[in-house]
Amino acid sequence: MLLDKTHPDYDGERAGFQLLDPYEPDLIVPAGTPHDVRLAVARAADAGLPVAVQATGHGLPRTTPGGLLITTGRMNGVTVDPATATARIEAGTRWEQVIEAAARHRLAPLSGSSPAVGAVSYTLGGGIGLLARRHGYAADQVRAIDVVTADARSRHVTPESDPDLYWALAGGRGSFGVVTALEIGLVPVERLFGGGLYFDTGLVADALRTWADWTAALPEEMTSSIAIIPFPDRPQVPAPFRGRRVAHIRIAYAGEPEEGATLVRPLRAIGPRLVDTVAEMPYTASDTIHNDPTHPAGYFATHSLLRELPPASLDVLLGADDSVVELRHLGGALSKPQSHPNSVGNRDALYFAGLLTPGLAPGTDTRPLRLAHDQVRRALTPWATGGRVLNFLYGENATPEEVRRAYEPADLERLITLKAQWDPTHLFRAQPA
Repeated sequence: MLLDKTHPDYDGERAGFQLLDPYEPDLIVPAGTPHDVRLAVARAADAGLPVAVQATGHGLPRTTPGGLLITTGRMNGVTVDPATATARIEAGTRWEQVIEAAARHRLAPLSGSSPAVGAVSYTLGGGIGLLARRHGYAADQVRAIDVVTADARSRHVTPESDPDLYWALAGGRGSFGVVTALEIGLVPVERLFGGGLYFDTGLVADALRTWADWTAALPEEMTSSIAIIPFPDRPQVPAPFRGRRVAHIRIAYAGEPEEGATLVRPLRAIGPRLVDTVAEMPYTASDTIHNDPTHPAGYFATHSLLRELPPASLDVLLGADDSVVELRHLGGALSKPQSHPNSVGNRDALYFAGLLTPGLAPGTDTRPLRLAHDQVRRALTPWATGGRVLNFLYGENATPEEVRRAYEPADLERLITLKAQWDPTHLFRAQPA
């Protein structure tokens, strides 16, 4: 099937989770098989059309109007091999499908905070998940990649068969082809000690400072983050949070529950919680840790990577009271070399600092937001590494300069060389989402 702008299904097919500035391709191919993808790539190459890919549309592609969009949501098969602790996941698979399939064998994927996100695009962009400090990036668990390259050929890529292409794809996301399936490693995690600690407005500063100090001496089994969220005073907002600026500390401990409870004790000592859900849970309930929104929305986001988190940096973030502020604790396994190297960069960062403005209508002028976000990022410069995370570069923020910052300088040069080899006509110009 091929949809142009006159087709009645065009708008529904191009719509994704991110609603701020939907991509307007000339043509859409709703792919159901790798054969559909090959035909789409061949057609785009013959017509000189750039190719973009969309699974769930959580990240907003930075594109100019036109081109050909391949949607992969219909390719959502999952097969788990418990003997090798691996899963084969197709291009449009959501994490919730992988989590459920793996749990039947007491295994878990390195999934992220939201089970509704596309697992393949998330993994190819690195993937900082709930078990990140213990098990590393999701991309570190990639065993094999099925991809359609710019010559419209299907290839099965492994670290042994095509080490350069494997290295580029695992971290380079969609710049080298359309990935139709991944084989990923699973980890022996059936249950977590995790959940959320929510603190009211008057404790936000204490929560942020306590969490920052607390992260200085944690075992790798503890992956955590904190979000400061200005909730609107609206009926649809849960009553405990309505009209409040709330600090939400998110806990995911891959160890014994008793040890986790001991580690969390200093956080509970901050003061009364609006809500406290931290307890032992099955990994299938891990979406309740972050409680990410489930309905499509428009949002604008920027971020920095930090090498440290001194008190002055926290003062900067506390001043950003019109945005959702998120800090993620990195380090641990995220900073370690892998047996099969990939192109994921900035492994030396210890914290991710993000700003997000939600609730934006399609077509919203984001220039005032950019100025406000950039002011915060400039103030964080003394502690920033200068790096970026590919999966958190959205829309107009995914400029060539910002994307380059997602890689080490030597790795970027290698990627440029491989791009010229595998996609000499620059067919894959649009970042997938």
